[in-house]
Amino acid sequence: MSAVEMSHNHAAAGFGGVFARVTAMIAAWNDARITRRELSALTDRELTDIGLARGDIERVARGI
Repeated sequence: MSAVEMSHNHAAAGFGGVFARVTAMIAAWNDARITRRELSALTDRELTDIGLARGDIERVARGI
């Protein structure tokens, strides 16, 4: 394998890693968005029934 081929393969692998990280970040953002939306749609009573308060929604959505 030539140096150019090795360099190209290394760059492709690096791009694949960047692409995987960006894809994972977008998926995590979307999961948080959906969680936030679904929890926000619940009434205060329903949130209390599952042990949450309205102020907990952002923390739960972020997975903290």
